[in-house]
Amino acid sequence: MRNGQPKTLKLKLAVLSFCSAVLSVSGVAKAATHKAPTHHAAVSASHGHASAHHGIRHVASRHHGGGHVIQCVAYAKSASEVVLRGNARDWWHNASGVYDRGQAPEAGSVLNFRGTRRMPLGHVAVVRNVVDSRTIVIDQSHWAQAGVSHNVSVIDVSANNDWSAVRVALNHNGGTYGSIYPTYGFIYPRSPGAAPTTQMAANNPQSQRDAVMTAWAKKASGATTQVAQAP
Repeated sequence: MRNGQPKTLKLKLAVLSFCSAVLSVSGVAKAATHKAPTHHAAVSASHGHASAHHGIRHVASRHHGGGHVIQCVAYAKSASEVVLRGNARDWWHNASGVYDRGQAPEAGSVLNFRGTRRMPLGHVAVVRNVVDSRTIVIDQSHWAQAGVSHNVSVIDVSANNDWSAVRVALNHNGGTYGSIYPTYGFIYPRSPGAAPTTQMAANNPQSQRDAVMTAWAKKASGATTQVAQAP
């Protein structure tokens, strides 16, 4: 029996050592399992930050110089007495029966650009001054992705001097002009057949606004040609 005691003791020590090893491995496994969600959460948080970052960059792309770039239509509505629905390319059609239209520039009128491949939604700009039969000065927004631009020179390059084709000054430089753009013409802030804005404003500006609103209500209700809607 005495000779067997060392063997028994060694066996017990071996069993205890084995159990200790098993418990140690189990503890490591549990620790690793516990840490996995934490790592996954960190990855998720990282992706979440990246998404937010991309979102910020996407929103920032609609800003210029630290401020929001107002679209040309919204600017024309706020800077003139012409208020119409739809994209810029729709304004000429939508103005029919509501506002007077023509091919001669007037201060306060809206120059309506046609839609093109480079500018599919068209463009609108407010005429501030008529320099001569071939030159006007406009205020506009969102031209070439820029913000609001004041006192921009525009020249008529049409063959018949009907302002159906124009070039816009680059960077406020009256001596350098951009590409040729086709236009519909000018939308005047008065009802069809009414006297020019300056005369109407002097006589009764409220009656002029009422006339325009009445014409618009008839057009919108379907009494005349349907309004072109923005896509």
